[in-house]
Amino acid sequence: MKQIRIRDIKGFKIGQTEDIAAGTGCTVVLCENGAVAGVDVRGGAPATRETDLLDPVNMVEKIHAVVLSGGSAYGLAASGGVMNYLEEHDVGFDMKVAKVPIVCSASLFDLSVGNAHVRPDASMGYAACVNAYEEAALCEGNYGAGCGASVGKLLGMDAAMKSGIGMYAVQVGDLQIGAVVAVNAAGNVIDHKTQEPLAGVYDRMHHRHLSALDLMYQGLENGIAQGNTTIGCIVTNARLTKAQAKKISGIAHNGYARSIRPVHTMSDGDTIFTMSNQMIDVMPDIVGALASDVMAEAVNRAVKQAESAYGLPAWKDLKKENV
Repeated sequence: MKQIRIRDIKGFKIGQTEDIAAGTGCTVVLCENGAVAGVDVRGGAPATRETDLLDPVNMVEKIHAVVLSGGSAYGLAASGGVMNYLEEHDVGFDMKVAKVPIVCSASLFDLSVGNAHVRPDASMGYAACVNAYEEAALCEGNYGAGCGASVGKLLGMDAAMKSGIGMYAVQVGDLQIGAVVAVNAAGNVIDHKTQEPLAGVYDRMHHRHLSALDLMYQGLENGIAQGNTTIGCIVTNARLTKAQAKKISGIAHNGYARSIRPVHTMSDGDTIFTMSNQMIDVMPDIVGALASDVMAEAVNRAVKQAESAYGLPAWKDLKKENV
């Protein structure tokens, strides 16, 4: 097994754009030739688009893009710009009278930082598509859908920390698989290998991490803070059916569970898509096992690559203070 860049996975293009001042952005995963796809939504408060289409019983077999965005349900508007871009490039499901791009999306809640009245829109979605074809670095941390992401909001934003977007990909033989994820959890993020706390509920006065689970067990008078959701996408060159892609999305949630505590709360809209460009034959169980691994690592990278912003401290800065 070797680590690769997620951009090395053939058949996919990934682009991002963000409004740093407003604290929001979007990330798009394109597959112009079409990808067999599935989705698994486990959070209690999702903001999604075209997820029903991915049910294996439904007609359309391939999609052309997944959009991850900030802006809560408003951010779903970014998908319109992605559709416009793909239509201009003659990409879509051929309906004879027109080609209809199939674009699925999920949004996280980042309105608590920056400017709540600025959200990803069609122009931002279009720009992310343009950026997918640029040679500029594909950045992690405070970029794309992770621009305004934060974690550890059980005691409100005064005890929260900055998160972002993370990516990780590997190759095993001819199999390529990667994950991109914007981490905006109500709970804490831990290192899935060492169990070290990375980011989450943070007592700024005493400079220490607090256990989100302990806080829950003690009873939160007003319930879990609203405005969360971790959204991600698995991309692979493995040949999958729609049913298998849906199953891989479900297995990839194990990566969330390894790294986020608590996960899948009623105020999270945790969602994972899977996109396959159908290039090689491989056992689906191998794809599932690797999907969990790359997703867990991508979640950790989303925190470790984030920069302090919007009054929220990041792991990088706390680490420097404790050295």
